[in-house]
Amino acid sequence: MFKQGKSFLVFPVKVVFYQPEIVGYSLQTGVGAGTRHFKRAVHRNRIKRLMRESYRLHAAPLQQYLLEQQKPLAVFLLYIDKVLPDQELLHQKMPVVIRRLIKELHEVDATAT
Repeated sequence: MFKQGKSFLVFPVKVVFYQPEIVGYSLQTGVGAGTRHFKRAVHRNRIKRLMRESYRLHAAPLQQYLLEQQKPLAVFLLYIDKVLPDQELLHQKMPVVIRRLIKELHEVDATAT
């Protein structure tokens, strides 16, 4: 996914996505936070928990788009900032991430046709 996929940045979240060659709707999502800036597992786990919750609350438009297109997608959300985020920051950024992802997918579909 990291070698063949495409990526973009909506600070503090880096998004890597890949559309596999399988038929039908499927959506796989992963989240991560690096050990370079967060040495303690407690902090990394908190970041991942906050990102999962924010994604869960805002992912409906992406799920709807993929269902309409009948396309599979694998997405990885990587937190790249150096400070611990609060829930409000991620709730503000996640809709921007989802809209940008849909836009990128639409552009990929347009160039493929």
